[in-house]
Amino acid sequence: MSDLRTPALTAAALAAVLGSALLATTAPVHAGDKAMAKEKCFGVAMAGKNDCAAGPGTSCAGTAKADHQGNAWKFVPTGTCTKTPSTTSPTGFGQLTAFTAKSADKAM
Repeated sequence: MSDLRTPALTAAALAAVLGSALLATTAPVHAGDKAMAKEKCFGVAMAGKNDCAAGPGTSCAGTAKADHQGNAWKFVPTGTCTKTPSTTSPTGFGQLTAFTAKSADKAM
């Protein structure tokens, strides 16, 4: 009776090991693709909706105090940042680096 169970257990163990190895090699590729396809875009996040690093006095994600804050960024698809509108940016669009936001009075 033990001779019949051993091949079945061996096959199941082998399938589990191969399945785990396949999943382990697939996950990092997807994570890497996602990270490479995004860039930090300053001045496009809405208040409390930034991804991270909203400047002095803030810690990380969700800490921007104002819409289009010049030192708060959001991940956007690579190549779209400088085409995304920003009401506080000197150019009127998102920036790849932090900037000093223009005031609403100067914008008009």
